[in-house]
This record gives sequence, structure tokens and C-alpha cells, in this order.
Amino acid sequence: MTTSTASVTGAGANARPYLFGTEDYSLLTALHSGHYNHSDACDQFETQVADVLGVTDAVAVSSGTAALHVALLAAGIGPGDEVVVPSFTFCATVQAVLATGATPRFADVDPITLCTQGAEIAEALTPATRAVLPVLYAGRAVNLSAIRPELDRRGITVIEDAAHAFGSAHDAAHPVGATGDLTCFSFGPVKNLTCGQGGMVIPRSAEEAAVCRALRSLGITDTVTSRADMTSYPVSGFGLRVQMPSLNAAIGLAQLPHLPEIQQRRRQLWQDYAAALEGIEGIDLVNLDIERTVPHLCAVRVPHHREHVFRTLRAHGIGVGTHYPPNHLQPAFASWHRPLPVTEQVGREILTLPFHLHLHPNGIAQVADALRTTLSRARP
Repeated sequence: MTTSTASVTGAGANARPYLFGTEDYSLLTALHSGHYNHSDACDQFETQVADVLGVTDAVAVSSGTAALHVALLAAGIGPGDEVVVPSFTFCATVQAVLATGATPRFADVDPITLCTQGAEIAEALTPATRAVLPVLYAGRAVNLSAIRPELDRRGITVIEDAAHAFGSAHDAAHPVGATGDLTCFSFGPVKNLTCGQGGMVIPRSAEEAAVCRALRSLGITDTVTSRADMTSYPVSGFGLRVQMPSLNAAIGLAQLPHLPEIQQRRRQLWQDYAAALEGIEGIDLVNLDIERTVPHLCAVRVPHHREHVFRTLRAHGIGVGTHYPPNHLQPAFASWHRPLPVTEQVGREILTLPFHLHLHPNGIAQVADALRTTLSRARP
């Protein structure tokens, strides 16, 4: 097998954020302002994200993990509580639960969507469940309407881990983040929209927004601007230092006007992959309901020879990944292990292909050809 893919499909290219050319000016403006903590740029970014989603408020924080932590705390989650969380997710989701003192209750995933949905959540509920944390894997929205009455009856809060899903939608009228649930986004380096690093909590009410803002700012409840005229400031309770720095907000402000282009290009890349992978024996493309999803990943399942395929493609400079190893099998989370047969099978089979806005159609064709060749040689 001969490939020449380093410039478009290698691990380095796979990890590079896509910049539109206006980030430099925005960043320099913030840099020369002299305000590097929370600033007007952060407020503007919050307002613009809220406008895009059609919600009343958004609270910017330093990372997607911080968004999950703050949202869980704002929902009153703490020691003695259980949070239902899929094992098939990045470990940050689980660590955010542990940071509150709560206990993760691992749930299986649907074999088609690879998301934890109503049936899987229902199976995992216990009398101690106080929140569920559906993960919108690869950007696909999760529909919990079937189990919503039971969750509401039991006072269980839904907190969406939408780290992959900025720009996706539940339906034509409801983008992810606009359904009335607590929703958490990530704006990390290779997310659908990047701030370099950052996150966002979409609160359910003005009161919850105020709680989130106090939690992200060490419990301090006055504004940055008013503090200049005060000899003291109020600390209302526990808080963290997880504000979004103004430099990161400046990058987000430059990226946000390009969201329609990002949505279109990511969908087109996924559709190009779907066409290129058609007919390759030995892989199954994970379907993303592409009309409503802005894909963060292009994932396939490789029922046989996954390890061989992964190592062979990596050896030829193709930056494949395995998003994600199941968390309930990790040493750090062994105390909460329970059998999850679908997740365990997916963990053995999952392969994520290079997927980023630097990728061109010829790169996708090269990845597909490399997969086809590798799989054909692996078969007896």
C-alpha cells in the first residue's frame, strides 16, 4: 500500500484548528486591550452565542469540562447523588461528575447511534439518580422524549454533554442548546467552533445563569467593571476560577460568523466519506442523521482486525483514532464497573477517520483506498 497523505490526513493535520483569517486581528485587539481575564469580549461572545441558538443567556467558561462541572453544581449535584453517564465518552465527562463528589452510574449505548438514549437511561436509573448526562456523540442530538415524563416525575435533571454538537439540531425549530435543558458545549482546538480552548453553559433560567456565573468566578457575584469602584466585593459561596479568558473569547468572536460555512463544510465532508466508503467490506459507517447533525467525527466500526487496521493506517501517516475507549473499563473508574455489552463491543470496533476542515476530497479518497487495501489483505 502506497499513500501520500501526511499533509491532509496525518495526525498533525488532524489536530490543527481551522482558522478563517480574522482570528489574528481579533486576538490582537483583545491583547492590546490589556484585559485578559473576563472582559467585554467574553460578554459579547456569550450574547452572540445566545443569539445564534435563540436562547436568553449563555455562560462562557474555560473549557468543556469546566462547563460540565459548573452545570452539575448549578443543578445541585453533589455527594450522595448518582449521575447516569455513558461509558462511551471522553473521560472528561466522568471526571466532571467525580469533581462534584457525586457517583457515576455507567450506562450502555444504542448500537446504531452510539448514544445513551431512553432505553439505556431507564435501565441505569436507581433511587439515587439525580441527573442524567447524555453525550451527543459525533454531534448527533439525543431524543429523550420517551423517558422525559419519568425523569420529570423523579426530579432528575438532564444535562447535555454537547461538546461535539455545536451547530447541530434536534429538529428544525430547536438547535442543540435550545430545548430547555442544561447544555454544555466545548470550544476546544478541534471542535466544530474553536476558541483555542473554552466552553459554554446554556442555563435554564436567569437564576441558574447567575449561579453559573458565581460558580465560574470564585463565588464572587458582582461584575468586573463595578469592582473598580468598590472597596470590597461579595463572595456568595463556593466557586471555581474557570472564567473564559478574553483572548479565547476573541477567537470565538472571529469564528462565530463562519458557523454557516462550518456547518455546510462538515456535513459535506461526512457525505464525501459516506460515498467513498460505500462498498468497502469489513466496515460499518456510524450514521449521524446528517440533515440535523454538524459532524465532529467520522466514525466506522471494524468488526474484525480493528487493531491491525489502526496500526497499519497509522504507520502510513493516516491519523485514525479510537474515540473512545470505554470508561467503565478504565482503572480510575473500576469502582463503578458494571457489564455494558454494547459499549464493550463498540470499544473493540470503533475507528475514527481523519476529519477536519483542512481535509480535501482527494484525502478522503486516499483514506478510503487505504482502508479497502488494509482490510482486503487482513482477510484470510
